[in-house]
Amino acid sequence: MKEHKIACSFSWRRRGLNEVLADRGLSSLGDSYINFVYSVALSNKKGAPEGTKVKGSILAEALRKAGLREYLPSRMSRHSLADAAEALAVYAWLDNRLGLDEAVNIIRKIRDPVDALTRLLVAAKERVTFP
Repeated sequence: MKEHKIACSFSWRRRGLNEVLADRGLSSLGDSYINFVYSVALSNKKGAPEGTKVKGSILAEALRKAGLREYLPSRMSRHSLADAAEALAVYAWLDNRLGLDEAVNIIRKIRDPVDALTRLLVAAKERVTFP
């Protein structure tokens, strides 16, 4: 995997998966990241620039299908589950575990949005490591 240098002046490393999934700052950044990755993948499929937003319900379902629901408290809204998915996706990118090109390719290859994002989250979960 090709490494990238992240120009961050903030601390983003976390001690465990639960902490990553619950991080509001990561989820906020992850929202933009997921929309960007999804838009690039969609643009590649269509052969023309396309900007879109991924619905929270799609991300929440992908999080469940990826087997990540068990790492979160029992009473959470769809919005909170979507935030957790976004946090994990951007954490994997920040930690140089899942590159932008690979994330785009995962989503581009799978037609169903839930299945595509599920695969992205599974890849992120499998690759992130903690101290």
